Amino acid sequence: MKTPGLFDLPFGDALDARAEARMAEKLDGRLAGVDEAGRGPWAGPVVTAAVILDYARLPDGLNDSKKLTEAKREALFEEICASAWVSFAGASAATIDQINIRAATLQAMRRSVQGLALQPRHVVVDGRDVPPGLGIDGQALVKGDARCLAVAAASIIAKVVRDRMMVTADADYPGFGFAVHKGYGVPAHMAALTLLGPCPLHRRSFKPIAALLDAR
Repeated sequence: MKTPGLFDLPFGDALDARAEARMAEKLDGRLAGVDEAGRGPWAGPVVTAAVILDYARLPDGLNDSKKLTEAKREALFEEICASAWVSFAGASAATIDQINIRAATLQAMRRSVQGLALQPRHVVVDGRDVPPGLGIDGQALVKGDARCLAVAAASIIAKVVRDRMMVTADADYPGFGFAVHKGYGVPAHMAALTLLGPCPLHRRSFKPIAALLDAR
């Protein structure tokens, strides 16, 4: 839901570095993109990121994280962190179960923005919602990770951070295959759940996990 009185920046239907750089220049360079990774999985946190790019030092190949290989995301992650203002935050499975995935995501998005060392003047958020309580002008942009470079950069940061967390979780909770499927609802994950039952990283409010617990 948009907050009344916020102005929208005119983003097109595709990434346009020159047009976005002109928009950012009008904001003293303080245009932040925000995105998340991990709303859909059955296990693990949702991770959000906020990025303010330096348009004079854009990493080559910057794009929506879903359109990139894992190797390219990892390389861009390092380049973004070296050339931009970056902040990320997360919400655990327990928090997701307590307040629901949408609220947990928006809460983490707000903390990502607030964690930026450089205060943005305008925030572009992937999706349909601007996190409440930002105190900064902002807009929701559907398919923002394919239309705004700053959002694309945030999508890469969030995705890489979350993937790394799930690889670590695989060592802490062996047998679930977290390093491979990252907590998403694939057949191998369900087979492991049926055999082992949920671990502390599983989102018990999600229907497949709730149904499994009810059946036990």
